Amino acid sequence: MKNKTISRCFKLIKPKTKPLIIISIISLVITICELTKPYLIKIVIDDYLSLGIYQKGVVTIGLISAIYIGLVLLGNILDFISTTATIMVGEDVIYNLRNKLYKFIENANIPFHDKTPAGTLFVRVTNDVEDITTLFKEVLTTIIKDIILIIVLVSIMIYLSYKLSMLSFLIIPFIIIFSVFITKAIKKGYEYSKRIKTKLNIFLAESIYGMKLIKIFGRQYEKQKECEDLTDKFRNSRIGPTLFEGLLPGLMTILENLGIAIVTWACVNSWLGINLEVGIIYVFITYIKQIFEPINRIIENIETVQESLVSIDKIFEILEKKEYLEDFEKGIIIDKLEGKIEFKHVWFAYKEEEWVLKDVSFTINPGESAALVGRTGSGKTTITNLINRFYEIQKGEILLDGINIKDINIRSLRKNIGIILQDPFIFAKSIKDNISMNKNMLDEEVEKTLKLSSAEDFVNSLPNGIDQIADERGNSYSAGEKQLLAFARIFAHNPSIFILDEATANIDTHTEELIQKSVDEISKEKTSIFIAHRLSTIVNVDKIIVLSDGEIIEQGNHDELVNNGGYYSSLYNSYYESLN
Repeated sequence: MKNKTISRCFKLIKPKTKPLIIISIISLVITICELTKPYLIKIVIDDYLSLGIYQKGVVTIGLISAIYIGLVLLGNILDFISTTATIMVGEDVIYNLRNKLYKFIENANIPFHDKTPAGTLFVRVTNDVEDITTLFKEVLTTIIKDIILIIVLVSIMIYLSYKLSMLSFLIIPFIIIFSVFITKAIKKGYEYSKRIKTKLNIFLAESIYGMKLIKIFGRQYEKQKECEDLTDKFRNSRIGPTLFEGLLPGLMTILENLGIAIVTWACVNSWLGINLEVGIIYVFITYIKQIFEPINRIIENIETVQESLVSIDKIFEILEKKEYLEDFEKGIIIDKLEGKIEFKHVWFAYKEEEWVLKDVSFTINPGESAALVGRTGSGKTTITNLINRFYEIQKGEILLDGINIKDINIRSLRKNIGIILQDPFIFAKSIKDNISMNKNMLDEEVEKTLKLSSAEDFVNSLPNGIDQIADERGNSYSAGEKQLLAFARIFAHNPSIFILDEATANIDTHTEELIQKSVDEISKEKTSIFIAHRLSTIVNVDKIIVLSDGEIIEQGNHDELVNNGGYYSSLYNSYYESLN
């Protein structure tokens, strides 16, 4: 096991050190009970049965039997307590890990999510965490007790007869060699299997989300073939580890019986001067069998341990990427922005030197409305992403109300910016929950925002009104209806800056007119930025910024740009010719 993996395991267990110490003490008592039972039988054999007597002083075979039964009861009660306590510790560890992982995903920046497929994150939060759950709930329950049992058994065997113990321990090198070799092979196999499993889960997640597209293009056969190939690889990746897992218990059984044979022959032939009582021989054989029980349990759990260790490494590979975490505590907290936006010689690239924005400079004053115009890939959406500080610029400055955006607290920054995308996300919750986004809102406030966004009639037509639960990803609503809810959501939170990225693309003309009135009303007091291909929606804005290949080539209002006869004028004329 790598040092890094051991360190990661320790990080998980460290907060539960005290409960684990208590569990270890209980396990030690259980072990003493287990090992005392064969010794009681040894006393009965050597001190009573071999002499043909029933009683020595006040101690009788009946009293020894009662002590034996008492040890059985005590051991079982303590075992129940130990098992239950270990499971509870395991549940707490997994509870903390799952929440920590989700918190990381939630606080990670957009570049992290750009680089990490959603399917991979699903696997980490679900499958990988479940693998670790099995480790703590099933393996950890026994492993502490098993390790203590092995240590105590070895100590007692040496105490009873160090010569016979040394003979018995001749098989230990073989146990170590077989275990190390086979467990390494199993770990390597499970690491490969885990990679294939992740790919399979990513494929399944993408296929389920994209099933409509698969049907549209009739690619069911091809996707089925891809699924069969991945499942075949996954099945084959499990064959090697499974064979080794089946081999190891058989080898341990052979070694166990070999140890018993060595003890028997040594005692019968008095090897090394060994001449023991029958009871001691019985104890030795019993202890050899007992020492293999925990070894076999550990071997049987190798699959679980290996899968869990791989999962722990995969999870910590995410948790240790601290450079992707956004700091929500640092920065100037601003309750309300005036809404002045300034870009000063901004250069930005998603990848090094592949500039998406090149020396971009513009100013939008508080309460002004501005439109970003240009062909696909010109940098329009990138500008809105930078205003939200989803990415960090390489050169230049972005100022809000004269303050560098890097100095503003991220939480308060985004609280002041409302963005509506072309394809808004709707949670599988009620209309009210989707609008309030966990903000305490009265029904009257929700209904007011629905009226403002022209979604009132649509919501009132639903069986449960604002309490209607949406299907997954809002699939129970049309694209236009989801857009109306997105507008209501933004209106409810009343930001200082509105950003609409093709936000009316999926809404019919009549509804668009209604929303436009609401947007115009709000835009009188709010800074608004529009990205639109339909130029008819932006003719009345205060400023139009025309982009081409990441550079600003024109700025001005609609009339000025049309009269200039430049790129925007050509674009506008082409747009209206296409309508005729």
